[in-house]
Amino acid sequence: MKVWLSIMIVFLASYTDPVTKIAKANKLKREAKAAYENGDFAQAVNSYGVLIDSLASDDNEARLNLANAAYLISYGGDNMDLLKGISSGETQVQDSAQLSAISQDLQYFDIAEKNYRAVKDGSNDALASLASNQLGVISYKMGEQSPDEKESFNQSALSNFKNALIRNPYNDQARYNYELLKKLIRQQEQQEQEQQNQDQQEQNKDQEKQDEQNKDQQKQDQENQNKDEQEKQEQQENQEQQQNQEQQQQDEQEQQKENQEQQEGDEEKDPMEKLMEKLKEMNIPLEKAQMILEAMKNNEIQYVQQKKKKASKRKDKSKPDW
Repeated sequence: MKVWLSIMIVFLASYTDPVTKIAKANKLKREAKAAYENGDFAQAVNSYGVLIDSLASDDNEARLNLANAAYLISYGGDNMDLLKGISSGETQVQDSAQLSAISQDLQYFDIAEKNYRAVKDGSNDALASLASNQLGVISYKMGEQSPDEKESFNQSALSNFKNALIRNPYNDQARYNYELLKKLIRQQEQQEQEQQNQDQQEQNKDQEKQDEQNKDQQKQDQENQNKDEQEKQEQQENQEQQQNQEQQQQDEQEQQKENQEQQEGDEEKDPMEKLMEKLKEMNIPLEKAQMILEAMKNNEIQYVQQKKKKASKRKDKSKPDW
């Protein structure tokens, strides 16, 4: 037990001793740098991680290199397309090995972003500018993988590129990225506007076509309705005309019957009786009517007598009476 305790004390002393700590830190830096330059980014991440986490090194340059190594593994790894497919729901994880690889890449995503943010908030303007630029690149790539949130990620990327230029106006890469992304956003907005205009034009054409069809249909319906109404009206007029003709014919028959009956009745009546009825219709008093009738009778007698006188020949005096 004493032996293990002694070993532990020596081990801790080696890390707490300033000289030993500095030597260990420098060794890890060299190892990490060599691994980074050789493309062994996983070893670089491991070495920088020990330096920062275990030795509590407050070296933002080492932290930036750690973030860069993790970024190259995650955003440049073989699982990038697979992760994109999974995020869109198009790809299904097939086995545990694939899941393990994806989990490891996701871990590197987190390492890169966390350390970039730590450097971004640091006091070193040059390093903070580089970290902000990389955060902008990450936001842009995330937007490419998530079309539904692309606008939000692009705005975040612009903000990071702008912050990079604020921390270091001479960061040409950040300036290029900022101007390029602004141009891409304008082009995207223009394309969307053109697409909206085109869609609106198509919609207007479809609406005009539909309106024209509705108008033609309404016109046809109105014509059919007018035709039906005209036919009904003609049918009604013909029916009324036929009824009028039948009624007129019936009235004429009744009138003829009445005239015939009246004529027959008049023929049966005595002339003097007819005359009396006529005088009565004229509102002539009965006594006056009788006087008129008497006068007419007298005139008739006189007329007959005169007629008889005119009918007899005068006696020729030159001839004998016999």
